[in-house]
Amino acid sequence: MTDGHPDPTSQAHSGPLADAVAPEYDDTAIRFLEALWGEGFLSPGGPEEVRRVVADLDFTGRHVLDIGCGSGGITLFLAREYGPAAITGFDVEQPVVDLATRRAAEQGLDAIARFVRGAPGPLPFADQSFDIVFSKDALIHVADKEALFADIFRVLKPGGRFAASDWLTSHDGAPSDAMRTYLAAEGLSFGMASAARYEAAMAQAGFTDIRTVNRNAWYRDVARGELDRLKGPLYAPVAEAVGAAYVEKNIKTWSAMQVVLDSGEHCPTHVFGTRPAA
Repeated sequence: MTDGHPDPTSQAHSGPLADAVAPEYDDTAIRFLEALWGEGFLSPGGPEEVRRVVADLDFTGRHVLDIGCGSGGITLFLAREYGPAAITGFDVEQPVVDLATRRAAEQGLDAIARFVRGAPGPLPFADQSFDIVFSKDALIHVADKEALFADIFRVLKPGGRFAASDWLTSHDGAPSDAMRTYLAAEGLSFGMASAARYEAAMAQAGFTDIRTVNRNAWYRDVARGELDRLKGPLYAPVAEAVGAAYVEKNIKTWSAMQVVLDSGEHCPTHVFGTRPAA
């Protein structure tokens, strides 16, 4: 969550995780978010929330893709605890891919986990390459949900499973004034959409067993605690790492986010689907 443009929705990537002109998650952003959410985690909830997303999946011996892997914490967590044959972390930004690659080597997981930086456009993987496609709060950066889910469907093997968490809105169309204020504070390339649009895009791509679970009630309380920590015990150590101005800016962002979480317009959501076996 960094500073930037006044209307990030209009800046959202047009293809699957297309990249921006400059990295949105640079070293400062990585240090800030990891101070808040834990090493390797650039989104909230830690291992517990990841476990909820993947609770119904069997990773044993499977080939897995993690879209928008960030600095690699979740990819490496899955590699370490869930027994995949191989897991590929994919991101469009080089700084996070480089950091994730180093961490895989340091943790002795580089034989299982690899990290790939991809150019804008379709995912750089062959058809039917993966048994499982996972993502944690990264698909928001793609405006064209229909192209995104068609591409995810393409890289899944028949019978393959998709499981993700993402930032959604309660409705499509024009955001409220409060949401515009929050998006301006975020300054990231967000292409937010409703659960209904996600479900329709997945159905259009060919997915079955489509399911969404609204996690607003959970994150509404968690975000309030994050804001309290930023204002309190985390302020000094994080300000030392990234500067007081950066922390102050993000306190304003979290404050604006809390408004749209409390209204229900901002909806962290789990999303699930299956590519039919035949």
